[in-house]
Amino acid sequence: MKRAIVFGATGGIGSSICEDLAKDGWSLYLHTNSKWNKAYEKATKLANEYPSQDFLPVKLDFNSSDAELKKFVDGLIPVNAVIFAQGITDYNFVGTQKMTMMDKIININLTVPIKLTHLLEDKLVKQEFSRIIYLGSVYGGQGSAMEAVYSATKAGLSRFSQAYAREVVSTNLTVNVLAPGAVDTPMNAMFSEETIAEVTDEIPIGRFASGKDISYWVKVILNPQSGYLTGQTIYISGGWLL
Repeated sequence: MKRAIVFGATGGIGSSICEDLAKDGWSLYLHTNSKWNKAYEKATKLANEYPSQDFLPVKLDFNSSDAELKKFVDGLIPVNAVIFAQGITDYNFVGTQKMTMMDKIININLTVPIKLTHLLEDKLVKQEFSRIIYLGSVYGGQGSAMEAVYSATKAGLSRFSQAYAREVVSTNLTVNVLAPGAVDTPMNAMFSEETIAEVTDEIPIGRFASGKDISYWVKVILNPQSGYLTGQTIYISGGWLL
């Protein structure tokens, strides 16, 4: 049975990833931190729709200690794929942004995904094929003012995955980044209709991405036939900022 863990499974993109992978025959760990009820309801819904597969909600705070991260990973049964769809941002100037918030963004978006990769490696490389996908951002390729620290973390994921992919290439573990542009998720719902319209006008394809636009490419990379693609950052941006 092919099994994946989706970190950030209750987010706009993470939820779409879970739905598409379940439809494609994957059993899933659905990770959340603060939205346990939502993760539990999603797992229950998918279990009813796909009774031959397993759907297990799991809770982990990315601000946990190294020992707690290890305990979490030790409690998982083997997985073929890991998708890091979690992430936070903070719209602020570097000069006025709180340093505690800088630490939080770096930890959740970059540091802990790298630590979890380290801890999960043994489970992944024992599989016939395995995959890691990090959700980056178009801002990892072209930095965004007022999201400088966020941009740095997403750029860091691209460079880490490029280097790490070369370390594990002989094990049939591929490592890639999917970098969305503007996506219609709750994270972007905070902007005014005017701002959203202005951004939409800048996107050549003429609309924000949906969660399904991103989850489609997760499904493609998780296919066993995608084994020649590794160390790459794929921008899913509708042509925006490229």
